[in-house]
Amino acid sequence: MELLAKWDPNPFCRTKCGPEDFVLLLFTAASGGMEINMNVILNGANGRMGKEVIAAIKKDGDLNIICEVDKSFEVSTAVQMPLFPAYDIGADVIIDFSHHSAIDEVAEYAEKFNVAVVLCTTGQTDEEIEKVKKLANKVPVFFSANMSMGVALLCELAKKSAVVLPDADIEIIEKHHSAKLDAPSGTALMLANAIKSVREKLTLMLGRSGRREREKNEIGIHAVRAGNIVGEHEIILATKNEIITLSHSAMSRSVFADGAIAAAKWICGKAAGLYAMQDMIK
Repeated sequence: MELLAKWDPNPFCRTKCGPEDFVLLLFTAASGGMEINMNVILNGANGRMGKEVIAAIKKDGDLNIICEVDKSFEVSTAVQMPLFPAYDIGADVIIDFSHHSAIDEVAEYAEKFNVAVVLCTTGQTDEEIEKVKKLANKVPVFFSANMSMGVALLCELAKKSAVVLPDADIEIIEKHHSAKLDAPSGTALMLANAIKSVREKLTLMLGRSGRREREKNEIGIHAVRAGNIVGEHEIILATKNEIITLSHSAMSRSVFADGAIAAAKWICGKAAGLYAMQDMIK
């Protein structure tokens, strides 16, 4: 009993065990292992993606949602509340699928109680990006414009293609549902910036209108908003003699929920710092 009472896991992966858990801990320890689920605070729990994460976590079995936060909740219950709790509830990680403007609330709780963060929102302002970087000096922060591993692979393929075809014109077309607020999408910008990292002279051209020739060092980014499109991204690399097309289509929103869960598992136990999907797939 004394050993179990003194058990003190990593501060960034620190599921709390009260007296009510002692029998379960004793049983699992006696059976040869001590498996303890990661405790999650889900911010944006009542939104479209929040509901996908709840469903995915129920299927996964390795994570446990101990608090659902959403401003749409009018009253607080044991699990659901409109704001982050004012006390430490033993969370290992925050998964944030709310809105980029929530960074202050997320950062305050994470820093105060040493909780890792998986940020799944897009559309951040420059000021909000700086707040994310500041938070990453205190706790591990996983920050990606797209939680799909397939999109992370698309990023790597785009960078490789831009190097192999240094003279190719590059255009990006992104398509999303009609309710999406930001354009171009965070994923399109992420892809463009990944390409820029290997072809530094390129500049972004957000849409086209009027009468003028295309500049050689442009990356054109075009946004489509229609119906219930989950998310499609296409990268066109065109030379005088050939065209290479790289594309990714999300068939359902569950792919982003699965990526967020994978990120939460991966970042638990990491040192403070800013991490992205490319770090996880290395």
